[in-house]
Amino acid sequence: MTRRTAWFVHVSSALVAGTGLVYGWMAYFATPADEFAVVGHPFQPTFQHLHVLAAPFVVFACGLAWRSHVWGRIRSGFRQRRRTGITLAVLLLPMIASGYLLQVTTDEALRTAWVWTHVATSCAWTVVYVAHQVLRRSPPGAAEPGAADGPDRPPPQSP
Repeated sequence: MTRRTAWFVHVSSALVAGTGLVYGWMAYFATPADEFAVVGHPFQPTFQHLHVLAAPFVVFACGLAWRSHVWGRIRSGFRQRRRTGITLAVLLLPMIASGYLLQVTTDEALRTAWVWTHVATSCAWTVVYVAHQVLRRSPPGAAEPGAADGPDRPPPQSP
């Protein structure tokens, strides 16, 4: 994965996670200023819109990462940070699907289920994403095995 693609994944993920966390706080924990208010905070609709507008970028970014990073590492047997990477891949589909389905579902019980699914998978995905970035088997600054071959190539196999 190129540095440009990596930064696109990082920035889009941060935007979606940040707007989602702020929106969630405003929707579920903020106290309305007016007893007749339909939102918990005056900026709640703005953050909801920003979250919905930013989400396609993270979907696209994850598609780019899948093509240039994830699938190649799975096929090659590259082991470093595999557990967090596979967890991210597994959480991605329910996170994306529930995000879209909660916008179009009209049944209140089903909508509530999609909201809970989206919140749970999104929070888990964000925590695992951060862990995937910070967890390393080698000390910081040390060269990763196979680093001379490129960032997405597995270490050379001995005969």
